Amino acid sequence: MLAVSDNLAQCFEALRGHKLRASLTALGLTMGVATLITVMTIVQGANLYVEQKIANLGTNVFQIARTPFAVTDFTIIIKALKYRKIEIDDVTAVAEACTACGEVGASASATVRARFGDKEQQDVTLYGQSANMANIDTRTVEIGRYFSPSEAEHKTNVCLIGDTIVRELFLGMDPLGRSVRIGSDEFLVIGVMEKIGNVLGQDQDNFVIVPLPVFLRLEGMNSSITINVKTSKQNFETAQDQSRLILRSRRHLMGNMEDDYFIGTKDSYMALWRSISSAFFGVFIMVSAISVVIGGIVIMNVMLVSVTLRRREIGVRRAVGATKQDILHQFMVESVLQCIVGGLAGVTLGFLVALALRTYTPFPASVQTWVAILGVFLSSAVGLFFGIYPAFRASQLDPVVALRSD
Repeated sequence: MLAVSDNLAQCFEALRGHKLRASLTALGLTMGVATLITVMTIVQGANLYVEQKIANLGTNVFQIARTPFAVTDFTIIIKALKYRKIEIDDVTAVAEACTACGEVGASASATVRARFGDKEQQDVTLYGQSANMANIDTRTVEIGRYFSPSEAEHKTNVCLIGDTIVRELFLGMDPLGRSVRIGSDEFLVIGVMEKIGNVLGQDQDNFVIVPLPVFLRLEGMNSSITINVKTSKQNFETAQDQSRLILRSRRHLMGNMEDDYFIGTKDSYMALWRSISSAFFGVFIMVSAISVVIGGIVIMNVMLVSVTLRRREIGVRRAVGATKQDILHQFMVESVLQCIVGGLAGVTLGFLVALALRTYTPFPASVQTWVAILGVFLSSAVGLFFGIYPAFRASQLDPVVALRSD
């Protein structure tokens, strides 16, 4: 039996002698592995993207609202619209009676039009927030300041705006100290919030934030309020339980009666995302896996052709003393080497795709080490599996018949 070093030397020599064939063999697997790496990169990046952009409550913040935060069943939403609204008194009750709660804030939203001079911005989200939402909300003020409790209490017409409002209404000028019109009211801009960008095609910076009492004056007291609670990680579950008991008592929900409000956490958003995305990502990964298998079939076919074209070479080797095991090992190693090269090229291509996504888009794509190792391991396994039959065919050739071939 040949030494391992001799076997490798013969494999490299054979591959160098048939560069085009070896390149085409590796190319099939390169595309399959690159597809798999790209899909895995997109899956991981999408989960991170959603966690950063959508589920941005923080691990120690939860919300309570009349309607659900993260569901796909519209019948639940329609049913929830019939529930009793959450009001300021409910916020006050939770703030006073929930001993495990840290900060208890309130918010509400509506869709309006914003104007400045002769410019108008449509579909602006108007947020009404309590003054302490500055300590609860994960968004930060980039320029200026947040409104004070005194301004909120006295219903002062001040506001903070998002980056889209700055670009559309105040392009080329400092928005601080200027007034934006909402309805028939003028609001003094005292701050600009940090830019968030688009999330799944939806602009997250097209908003105006005003004090909650001002919002209720504009939109009426019929708006349902969202309770926002920030607490420590240790008291997170306890704070939810206490808040639930307080609201059930206020709403006269006894025994097994179901809650007529919903509690949302970062985990609930992520659970919804995973339930929606798992099916799509499963299909993507299956398709990419099929690409790898097709690459393996291509390798097997090319190796079978190679065996046919190299029958004289096999016959000569058998005639000078090579055993069936030597021939088997040679073709197996050739197959695995080509697959490893194809796998490494596929990983590199996948890494370049991830780099392009991360450079030219806000998508946080990256190839993790374990994914790259998986790609190389998978390519080696494919080469081993699909190289067995061609190698076996080569080892079973009769040396006399092989020498007679052209």
